[in-house]
Amino acid sequence: MSFLERIADCNTYDLARFLPFTVAKQPLGWVRRDFAPVLAEFADVFVVDQAGVVLHPRLDSFAARSDAVAPVLLTLASRGVIVGWRDELYPATTAFRAEPELQLERAAAAYFGLRTYGVHMNGFVRKSDGIHLWVPRRARTKPTYPGRLDNTVAGGQPIGVRLADNLVKECKEEANIPAALARRARPVGVVTYCAEISEGLQPEAEFCFDLELPEDFVPSNTDGEIDEFLLWPIEYVAEVVRDTCEFMPSCNLVIMHFMMRHGILPPDHPDYVAIAQGVVSTTSVG
Repeated sequence: MSFLERIADCNTYDLARFLPFTVAKQPLGWVRRDFAPVLAEFADVFVVDQAGVVLHPRLDSFAARSDAVAPVLLTLASRGVIVGWRDELYPATTAFRAEPELQLERAAAAYFGLRTYGVHMNGFVRKSDGIHLWVPRRARTKPTYPGRLDNTVAGGQPIGVRLADNLVKECKEEANIPAALARRARPVGVVTYCAEISEGLQPEAEFCFDLELPEDFVPSNTDGEIDEFLLWPIEYVAEVVRDTCEFMPSCNLVIMHFMMRHGILPPDHPDYVAIAQGVVSTTSVG
């Protein structure tokens, strides 16, 4: 196994299986062909044909679109079509800083192939024998990737929340990191990927942060989403990333990004350039 395989895990999809999703004449995402007939049942909200799925032109404002889509999604959730409901709203937009065309339930984003965003932080400790990384194991009751390894802190980016504020919130909920300490986290870049998952298409951008933690600080979970925290030497973390699928797929990219910046993956590694390109290459489907 290799680091390049972990990158491929996050970037495997077949657009022939999807139709474009358009809002206000702007392409925003992709709808799986077998999901399109489900949306066609709601003809006053979605216009579906062989060319694609269009949000009905009569819905000509952010509020009108959001209000029309919300009950459709609730209906589909009640049928068990949309799973993993979060009660968290995501923006549907052409770019991170662009004005959103509508907002919708987070669990539905991949069904429409919308580009989503998140904050991922590596919390690390410098010891006499080198860098150690705090690695959480996700709760086995989680609807997504139960029992898999994760980044120290990670969360989706909801609508109307600043990145820094979201990171502080996630730090408290997931690792009980005090706000004053969490605000020391350094923004270090963005990792992007596009994966076909069971719900649909997931093009995502993860804003990456590093936080050097005191050696005597031990994270603890407060929201029930983490079963345990493990403090591993970064070299061992690298082996787990390279040789297993224990981590959530996108978390592998964030860790590789960390390892390159901290010299754990040296420039003379045979796949260095391909890894560097792979962890930051933006998919062209959005």
